[in-house]
Amino acid sequence: QVQLVDSGGGLVQPGGSLRLSCAASGSIFSFDTMGWYRQAPEKQREMVASISKSGLTNYANSAKDRFTLSRDITKNTIYLQMNNLKVEDTAVYYCRAEGGGRTEYWGQGTQVTVSS
Repeated sequence: QVQLVDSGGGLVQPGGSLRLSCAASGSIFSFDTMGWYRQAPEKQREMVASISKSGLTNYANSAKDRFTLSRDITKNTIYLQMNNLKVEDTAVYYCRAEGGGRTEYWGQGTQVTVSS
């Protein structure tokens, strides 16, 4: 059974930084894509950033120039470095992985709160 464990959220002031981590129970190369989604209160879940098996990254417009998705193959972990955080970045952030046959796996989520 695939497991994704999200961590790294917290409370930060506007302009601050956080780094989220998503540790997979197996090789991250077993997934076609991995990425981060977020869901703010009373809003739909939205994609923040993703990375393909080949390493191609894709970012939502709101994340470009502020967030960086990276991966550590040796640790089966992906990261989301978030800089210059804004109040509107407040949400629960979820790691997502997509395997063969478009099978989805989700982490449990980690809360990010940006507030002064």
